[in-house]
Amino acid sequence: MAMPPKIPITQEVNKTATTAGKNCIFRLRGLPGEHQAVVGLSGGVDSSLTAALLVEAGWEINGLTLWLMSGKGSCCTEGLIDAAGICKQLQIPHHILDSRTNFDKEIIQGLINGYQAGITPSPCSKCNRSVKFSAMVQYAAEELNINRIATGHYARLRYSNKLLTESPIRNFLDNRTQLLRGLDRNKDQSYFLYDLTQDVLNKVVFPLGELTKSETRMEAHRLGLRTAKKPESQDLCLAEHHGSMKAFLDNYLLPREGEILLREGTVLGKHDGVEHFTIGQRKGLGIAWKEPLYVVEINSTTNQVIVAPRSEAGKSSCTVGEINWVSIAPPEEKVKIEVQVRYRGNPAIAELIPLKPTQEDLEKERPHRCLLKFEEEEFSITPGQAAVFYSGDIVLGGGIIKPQST
Repeated sequence: MAMPPKIPITQEVNKTATTAGKNCIFRLRGLPGEHQAVVGLSGGVDSSLTAALLVEAGWEINGLTLWLMSGKGSCCTEGLIDAAGICKQLQIPHHILDSRTNFDKEIIQGLINGYQAGITPSPCSKCNRSVKFSAMVQYAAEELNINRIATGHYARLRYSNKLLTESPIRNFLDNRTQLLRGLDRNKDQSYFLYDLTQDVLNKVVFPLGELTKSETRMEAHRLGLRTAKKPESQDLCLAEHHGSMKAFLDNYLLPREGEILLREGTVLGKHDGVEHFTIGQRKGLGIAWKEPLYVVEINSTTNQVIVAPRSEAGKSSCTVGEINWVSIAPPEEKVKIEVQVRYRGNPAIAELIPLKPTQEDLEKERPHRCLLKFEEEEFSITPGQAAVFYSGDIVLGGGIIKPQST
């Protein structure tokens, strides 16, 4: 049997590497501190290349895969097999951490409760904070005596030096590790990382932050990684695992028939559960009307789904709670920012006005709350989803969009 290719470790970076790949290796070699890391391996090409580049840069690497679910999917048994194969190819240790109980408690139950209440939860951000990054940091330190972790996310980090004198956020900067967008805006994953703490960010390395997805593929082919041609997952892991989000929800929630109606009360059709709808949805409503209609409100109490034309679907403001101020200190005065209310959405200009926390807020891990006033009406403001605040490439923070009544 032919031996799997071993990543070359030399002082001179392989001349066949892309320019971006060479720059990445030089950056990794120049990072201060011990060059040891535990790499989170999902079995995909991004995390695989992350490990390979660190090895090529001369780092001491251990692979770690969090076992979140059994069965089909990138976060499941299939991912474990590919992750183990990459570790064998790179000749690095592979560790598996059984996180299924925590994933079920923090993510699955949270999704079920949220959808049942008529909101659309944002599980990926919470999973990064509550399931993945904290567990990786803890495992690395306690089990392997390693103080750094690395992941294949397309994001960047920078230490604040208060030199952004022309920035509208200059008054809120302090000595923090700033989270920045990935260089590839089509692949940027900073939206899902807003909820990480400074303690975690100070221990993280994002080697792919300066690479584009195409450069990642080229580097993976150059290094002969077994995952180089592996297709990218297009769905939330639970949808991938169950076949669709509807199938996942139907596995836990019983059908409950209700009405689909216009704001003025005209009933247009029936549905079998409010959990199958989200704000801004147009397709799959199962109704006919003289113009396209969008979901604008979900009322779990009355079990009704309210629809309207797009011209009536925008909002000029929303309240955001459970805010994590990741790159700056919490502002005490209003500030103009850019805000992204969905992963693939374009940033919108808004005025952020800090609000006094309610008693309910103070009982939560993230008590900060604010009001966002958009310069132009924003479409598809969805309670339960993340609103992430930016100033250029800097992720200021983010939180959860609250229903209008709260």
